[in-house]
Amino acid sequence: MTDAIDTKSSRYLIGVDVGTGSARAGLFDLGGRMLAVAKRDITLFRGAGSFVEQSSSEIWSAVCAVIREAIDAAGIEPGAVIGLGFDATCSLVVLGEGGRPLAVGSSEDQNRDIIVWMDHRAVDQAERINELGHDVLRYVGGRISPEMETPKILWLKENRPQTFDAAWQFFDLADFLTWKATGDLARSTCTVTCKWTYLAHEQKWDPSYFEKIGLGVLAAEGFARIGTNIVEPGTALGTGLTAEAAEEMGLTAGTAVAAGMIDAHAGGIGTVGIGGRPEDNLAYVFGTSSCTMTSTSQPVFVPGVWGPYYSAMVPGMWLNEGGQSAAGAAIDQLLSFHPAVGDAHADAAEQHLPLPVLIADAAASKFDNLSEAVRLAAGLHVVPEFLGNRAPFADPQARAVISGLGMERDFDSLVALYVAGLCGIGYGLRQIIETQDKAGAHVERVVVSGGAGQHDLVRQILADACGKPVVATHSQEPVLLGSAILGAVASAAFPDARTAMESLCSVADVYGPVGGELAAVHAKRYSAFIGLQDFARGIRVF
Repeated sequence: MTDAIDTKSSRYLIGVDVGTGSARAGLFDLGGRMLAVAKRDITLFRGAGSFVEQSSSEIWSAVCAVIREAIDAAGIEPGAVIGLGFDATCSLVVLGEGGRPLAVGSSEDQNRDIIVWMDHRAVDQAERINELGHDVLRYVGGRISPEMETPKILWLKENRPQTFDAAWQFFDLADFLTWKATGDLARSTCTVTCKWTYLAHEQKWDPSYFEKIGLGVLAAEGFARIGTNIVEPGTALGTGLTAEAAEEMGLTAGTAVAAGMIDAHAGGIGTVGIGGRPEDNLAYVFGTSSCTMTSTSQPVFVPGVWGPYYSAMVPGMWLNEGGQSAAGAAIDQLLSFHPAVGDAHADAAEQHLPLPVLIADAAASKFDNLSEAVRLAAGLHVVPEFLGNRAPFADPQARAVISGLGMERDFDSLVALYVAGLCGIGYGLRQIIETQDKAGAHVERVVVSGGAGQHDLVRQILADACGKPVVATHSQEPVLLGSAILGAVASAAFPDARTAMESLCSVADVYGPVGGELAAVHAKRYSAFIGLQDFARGIRVF
């Protein structure tokens, strides 16, 4: 809660974010202030290999619960909420007739009806699709990812034909949520363009792509199971909240509901409006995974970087999307290998801190200048590609490299490993920026959001490693703000998304890249990063 709220005359927005591990709702006023937030954890079901599943029923229940909790915490009347926006991970929801959940894996549990974005069961399907080389692949950086939806649907057709045949709708998770809220089957330009090969600039699906890869039945049906009405994020859907959804959420029937977005892209909407020129700002969402989003006025084709996608984030602009499948999760994985991690976890729990925050605090405390922390990682190098390289190589088979480990087992060596891992994340970001720059997509600054990017040390190391200023916005929850902005547009509180972005996004802090000797240190470490990456690729067959 912030200042006292005038519950009689004020109007409010709710942004809902469904991430990999939780559902959250933030309640905002029309000045962009977040007045309340609520969170519920959601279950990840992990199977053998890289199978990861979730339950749409559980997620919907969590969404309704957090909305109720946010309203209660703010102490407002439900009727004062004028708009609702959703964002979610780009996970695949599979429903049978009437919205009945269908099992997507060998558990045969129908509640496990979501193939999570990070599930890599469809690697073989993705590789086969890439070998066919259809022209639509130009708009996904030349290679489709197993994290996208058509390889996952093809996997279902080949491995669970009964589920594929019984499916009434295949939804991206954000589109599932808006359907549950409104009964409207419209899909968002953001979801289907970025993850399903919809050609937004031509306003069509390409039937020949589906026929070529083995999903011709979807084209023959007129794409009825994956979306026939495609609308821009922020578009008001149906007649607003249905009576049933409103009762579950504790809101008023008819409340405006916006077409949603992928979670990372909502973070982009909640950040890149600073300065009034989205094209100058690279949105960097640093969470479980990382996502880089660059807006351009004309299409820019960058090998290994997804896109260009038209109107997938900022309406009327083209989007290039990169990042890594594991970022915050890569740091967690890296730390888990160290002998001191058990004691560090206990210390973190005693201090009520996340482990990475405890370690970042320790590293920061050693120097007056945060940029000096790179010295802790001397001789220690990490390429943190535990779950492949999303960009700029589009290589799901890539794996992590750690070089320079000794016999140390103490907390200080754990801190050093953490700093080396952060540098590796920053060098991956630099590699994407440089690759895009060569292709003609230039940026002036990196605007950071996401839970893993909130610490001052993290932001400074990212700036030093990538060589660009890292900017933090005033909003502590830019992803939730991004979804709330969609609700603002749907409710006509603002005339369009760009106006809302410029009004509600502002700069809080700027972390400039270091110069001098330490800049030279990062240049040498970046060169080592590239060398280790190349070496690992060369020995993979052995």
